[in-house]
Amino acid sequence: MVLAVLLRTMAKQLMRVVAISLFLASVGIPAGATILQQLTLDEMVRKSTSIVRARVTGSSEVVRGGDVFTLYKFETLEILKSGRAAQEVAVPGGVAGGMRQVVAGAPTLRAGQEYVLFLWTARSGLTQLMGMSQGLFNVERTTANDRQASRAAVGEQMLDPAGHAVRGEALSMPLTELKAKVSKILAVALTAGAAGSPAPGAGK
Repeated sequence: MVLAVLLRTMAKQLMRVVAISLFLASVGIPAGATILQQLTLDEMVRKSTSIVRARVTGSSEVVRGGDVFTLYKFETLEILKSGRAAQEVAVPGGVAGGMRQVVAGAPTLRAGQEYVLFLWTARSGLTQLMGMSQGLFNVERTTANDRQASRAAVGEQMLDPAGHAVRGEALSMPLTELKAKVSKILAVALTAGAAGSPAPGAGK
């Protein structure tokens, strides 16, 4: 009986691996590659647990659940979307516990550099970037009173909502414009949420 259950479990796992491999091959993505879900700015704003403009102050590497993460500590300079407070963001990959892991698509943050971080904190408390490098914007000063927020083109394969393989494009705009877009998206989401909520006392 135990052997039969074990064989059925192994067969299901094998079928799952084969199905995933066939799917990757059908969309032209090699097995083992990093696959990202394509996210619009609207989706990133809505799904992020917090969005901050911050400056990286240092980093360390740890092992969590058998995986290596590089933890980047940062100083929050401005809050664009309030949420669960975080002082560090975990990026997959690094060297720790005698292990070295390289994760394609995982960005590298520089100490002293200013960024806009779209953050997502899991129930475990681990905070990561929303959509990997999609949730990371470099902030550079262009004039005395102007800053530019930019994101490099995502080099890894991504899938759109329909499951088609797509490439991420570079995105750049004045920081003030990015902040305005975030505020507008949050305002629309708040209004939609209020409109969809029952009036006080409704249903009684």
